[in-house]
Amino acid sequence: MVSAWMEAGDPLVIAQRWAGEGRRVALATVIDTWGSAPRPRGSHLVVDQDGNFEGSVSGGCVESEVITQAIEVIETGGAGRLLEFGVSNETAWRAGLSCGGRISVFVQDVAH
Repeated sequence: MVSAWMEAGDPLVIAQRWAGEGRRVALATVIDTWGSAPRPRGSHLVVDQDGNFEGSVSGGCVESEVITQAIEVIETGGAGRLLEFGVSNETAWRAGLSCGGRISVFVQDVAH
């Protein structure tokens, strides 16, 4: 049984609530990991058009870059984006992913 507290903190529930409030929303999902990754596949981060967010895709390592990309997806209203971060990727180093692993994150607009 899922408690009301657990449900309230679930990024999928939050995405649905925010969309119901008229916010434009994007959902970022970890779709693959290799090596040492801070969050498992299926982890979510929900972002609204103002940059408010809940959840985590990396334990803080790449959230800033994912939030920036999510806002761009919301603003363009286009197709989702596949983001990849790893120690050999300069974006990942800039974003702080130095755990030795790699992650793939898919960002999609879910408010429409």
